[in-house]
Amino acid sequence: MRAPSTRVACDTTADRDSRDRRRTNFHAPLAAHVPCPRPPTLIADPDNPRALALEDQYCAHNYLPLPVVLSRGDGVWVWDTQGRRYLDMHSAYSAASHGHANKRILAALEHQARRLAIPSRAFHSDQLGPFAEKLCQLSGFEMVLPMNTGAEAVETAIKAARRWGYRVKGVPSDRAEIIVADGNFHGRTTTIIGFSSEPEYRDGFGPFPPGFQSVPFGDLGAAERAIKPETVAILVEPIQGERGIVVPPPGWLAGLRRLCDKKGVLLILDEIQSGLGRTGAWFAFEHEGVRPDCLVLGKALGGGIFPISAFLANRTVMQVFDPGSHGSTFGGNPLAAAVALEALRVIEDEKLTERSRLLGDRLMHRLRAISHPAIREVRGRGLWVGMVIDPAIMSARALSEELLNHGILAKETHDTVIRFAPPLVILREELDWGLDRVEVALSRLSP
Repeated sequence: MRAPSTRVACDTTADRDSRDRRRTNFHAPLAAHVPCPRPPTLIADPDNPRALALEDQYCAHNYLPLPVVLSRGDGVWVWDTQGRRYLDMHSAYSAASHGHANKRILAALEHQARRLAIPSRAFHSDQLGPFAEKLCQLSGFEMVLPMNTGAEAVETAIKAARRWGYRVKGVPSDRAEIIVADGNFHGRTTTIIGFSSEPEYRDGFGPFPPGFQSVPFGDLGAAERAIKPETVAILVEPIQGERGIVVPPPGWLAGLRRLCDKKGVLLILDEIQSGLGRTGAWFAFEHEGVRPDCLVLGKALGGGIFPISAFLANRTVMQVFDPGSHGSTFGGNPLAAAVALEALRVIEDEKLTERSRLLGDRLMHRLRAISHPAIREVRGRGLWVGMVIDPAIMSARALSEELLNHGILAKETHDTVIRFAPPLVILREELDWGLDRVEVALSRLSP
């Protein structure tokens, strides 16, 4: 019989300065568990009914959140309105990779907000150039076009590829085609959902624009067969996050690179979730030693504080944009640029890519070591792992809710996968603390 639903609260007075020091030296010996001076206290389940009621009454019902009302966060921890603490194993789909309320990023935000925030791109600012230089140096691209959200950056990539096709490749006007992958998730605009293979994303939102051809993810032969004279680009995620952290076969990205070179097609990689250290490298494409022609970034670029995204390419592609051809009132504003620059510096200074690689191995090893009939597969890379659940035994939603009861924030996708993606600043003992509770939660739902 399933145990009564409870949630765990734990003392949160651990020495933060000591934790900050260990985050910059994660090779140092660590205790087995997060300090917890008094035994955990089991607290009854009711949460903040007024907050839930207000959202239900006044907000569109386009999300199905877990039943918890969060009020603050610090590092890898968040608290609800009742004071209960949770380990964040979700990281806002990688947007909070730096942890919550990162001190350095908050300081950069406050400093710039008091100087100049939103003048628009009608004028130059003293922040955009330094941010663009840093991002180009880290990524190896020559130019960047900053936007605000991931979907905007993907739309920018689509516009760039089409115009490049017309002006450089010589594709007849309005005939450009882009190849995408089944199971993709690149955003929620009508253009983007038009080439989604998920019926729920498309239902009732057509008609959709033409110009996209979808092929099976990881199938190099299918991609080659889909290329036509009008094909201008292949747009894919190196790892499909929303689909359940699906890793393609080894060599697939390298094969796409060779194919694009052979056919004169741009390779565009969407690393909105996978980029900036999440997979144990700055960018997921580095694992196969390839480089795309264009790169899309977002989420973690804002340091968990401010929305900013970017489309990167070399000058031969980026030169298709001229004044008035593309823009955004908020894109590249000095406040976002200052935050993003510090976010990049934090990843670099605190060696968060290396942390993701080392602790990601630990995360994968411990999850794969769990023996439970409901676990079909554990897959991923770095601190980005999906646990595939057998729906005949339990639902991923039920497991998400049980994890919540044990002080873990994680979220299901497509009803069959639980994603584990803690902030990259997580300590080894914090990770172990969470994984211990994952095992307990699974045992509570045993058939």
